[in-house]
Amino acid sequence: MRINRKYMLTAILSALLVAAGCDRLEQWFGKNKDGQGFVKEIPAGTDGNSNQVAMLLPDFTRLVDQQGPAVVNIQATRNNRNIDNEAGPDALPDNDPFYEYFKRLLPNVPQTPQANDDEYNFGSGFIISKDGYILTNTHVVNGMNNIKVLLNDKREFQAKLIGADVQSDVALLKISANELPVVELGNPEELKVGEWVAAIGAPFGFDNSVTAGIVSAKGRSLPEENYTPFIQTDVAINPGNSGGPLFNLKGQVVGINSQIYSRSGGFMGISFAIPIDVAMNVAEQLKTSGKVQRGRLGVVIQEVNYNLAKSFGLDKANGALITQVVAGGPAAKAGLLSGDIVQSVNGDELKNSSDLPVKVGLLPPGKQIVLGIWRKGQKEEIRVTLDNVSPAVANPASSASSTIMPTDGTSFAEHRLGLVLRATAQGLIIEDISGLAAQVDLRRGDIIIAVGQKLVHDEKDFDNAVAASGKNVPLLIRRANNTLFIAMMLP
Repeated sequence: MRINRKYMLTAILSALLVAAGCDRLEQWFGKNKDGQGFVKEIPAGTDGNSNQVAMLLPDFTRLVDQQGPAVVNIQATRNNRNIDNEAGPDALPDNDPFYEYFKRLLPNVPQTPQANDDEYNFGSGFIISKDGYILTNTHVVNGMNNIKVLLNDKREFQAKLIGADVQSDVALLKISANELPVVELGNPEELKVGEWVAAIGAPFGFDNSVTAGIVSAKGRSLPEENYTPFIQTDVAINPGNSGGPLFNLKGQVVGINSQIYSRSGGFMGISFAIPIDVAMNVAEQLKTSGKVQRGRLGVVIQEVNYNLAKSFGLDKANGALITQVVAGGPAAKAGLLSGDIVQSVNGDELKNSSDLPVKVGLLPPGKQIVLGIWRKGQKEEIRVTLDNVSPAVANPASSASSTIMPTDGTSFAEHRLGLVLRATAQGLIIEDISGLAAQVDLRRGDIIIAVGQKLVHDEKDFDNAVAASGKNVPLLIRRANNTLFIAMMLP
């Protein structure tokens, strides 16, 4: 492997400069309980180079010493089968290239059994109270009736499942013990993209393994995970890490390692953690009532992009655009409309549409909230009393009918927009597209329901609504079982 001498010299100089330190680091990462920082810094602009970037050299040794004892290994089985008697190097096929290596050098490393994998789960967790409450992932223990917890000091306990929430993938366990080491909890809101983080867990059964990386993004919304604003990192997470803690450089837990993005089944540089404030909200409900209740607003939303922001008269693209209001739901009762843009919840600004279900989901049913909305070019406030999320209303968009009921209306062309439309009982169906319409995401068969917040039923309605919109035209369309806004920018 070739080594660039310039980079080597830079690395040596960087190491020598570490001794200088910098008090500013305490403002970013703080200190541990002994008053020592977890990282060292090379300040910017040294050696007369004002363009030099400040470099942080993370030191995880104290973090591991102080917080590692509160991290546990979890082994879960179905039907009370004993993992220890069925695991080990002998569980590997004889022709596996690592068979002899594990056999001779690491004879006690636990291995996932080869057969009936659905009866075994390995994972991690961490202790949040001295009397034995432990957080982990639901998918580690779900469906298992024999859960064993292995502590850092080699003690083993049978754990009781207090409760598990599939939606958030958070589970709460309890072991019979006292005066246990506990983790310190941090505030995920204070995390910054690019900040160092570390994970401790048991990947593939290798307990007390430490991996590190940086925060790649915050507030990630994943499919079917509307209530969790995931922390994305490049920390190496593999099977067995699930349920383990994600630490910041203050030695505080800021998340629970939960998922990875992978095309191969292994780590590919993208992992996701559940913010600890979300997890603790779930854990408290599980501890108190054994179940989790989330507030429901009763709307379908979409992201506000730049063109949509302009079409609705906004200076910047933020908030959540309502595309559908569920009949009889809290939003409908409060008077919210399709085309309203929710910009804040109880005064907290929404940067992205995914922020809305997260903020609402953290509140209990029956809670009254104040929504700051943008409607017809003006800001308004609307009070809404939340109800409870239930499976029957979890996906309101799926209940919308896509059956088209044609009328006797003839087709008409909107040459300026590049559309050929026909009136139906549900709206104006697009029969052909060209010009401007072909440049946006409009398709044949889409049904135009409204222009902005004005419903359109025929050519006259459509012409009047487009004329009133000026050069930025927001079209509300129905496509199959979904409704969405598409902005057309006229020349």
